[in-house]
Amino acid sequence: MIELRGVGIGYGHRELLSGGDATFAAATLTALAGRNGSGKSTLLRAIAGLGSITSGEILIDGISRFATAADRSRAIAFVNTQRVRIANMRCRDLVGLGRAPYTDWAGRLSRRDKEIVAMALSTVGMADYADRSIDTMSDGECQRIMIARALAQDTPNILLDEPTSFLDLPNRYQLMELLGELAHKQGKTILLSTHELDIALSTADNIALIDTPRLLTLPTASDSTRGKVAEVFGLNAL
Repeated sequence: MIELRGVGIGYGHRELLSGGDATFAAATLTALAGRNGSGKSTLLRAIAGLGSITSGEILIDGISRFATAADRSRAIAFVNTQRVRIANMRCRDLVGLGRAPYTDWAGRLSRRDKEIVAMALSTVGMADYADRSIDTMSDGECQRIMIARALAQDTPNILLDEPTSFLDLPNRYQLMELLGELAHKQGKTILLSTHELDIALSTADNIALIDTPRLLTLPTASDSTRGKVAEVFGLNAL
């Protein structure tokens, strides 16, 4: 579970979010939306511990400050927008990097670690690609591998920054449906940023909407949510 209590974010003299309160529960998929420059990526990075907030408090499973980076890495995984294209690196080896918080100083994988990597690849439908080089994969396949790495990290919370970027429409829906299954079947808290409003409204449980400087969390099943999202984006309807 991820909790925001009176969170503020911004840069310079510009305030993006003020007094943001939200609870992202276990076993839910939440889409974070807002206009360009509203602070979606900034907020995700702050939740991941990679950026700062100007006020308030962020709690990950009830903890606001972790003793070590490894402790935080066991609580929350972050998939950013970077496309990994390392020549001759096998997919299984990239996914194996997710086990770093649990391995020894040399990064050696135990038998159990290798089982978890194999399970993560299978969960995202990429078991047959384990020995393929990551630089030969399509964007959609690469994104599934990055999600497998986050699953191998074995955290209760997963953040993703624009995971559907660069994917065609069918792959965008498939990826969102996969993330929904992971949240519901494995009890994970999944929060992702997106510009795909229609896809988010049809596949996510909730939408967290940055309406600068407010943060609104709305259930996608509610009839009024589409109207509110359209209002924030200045659209006639969704």
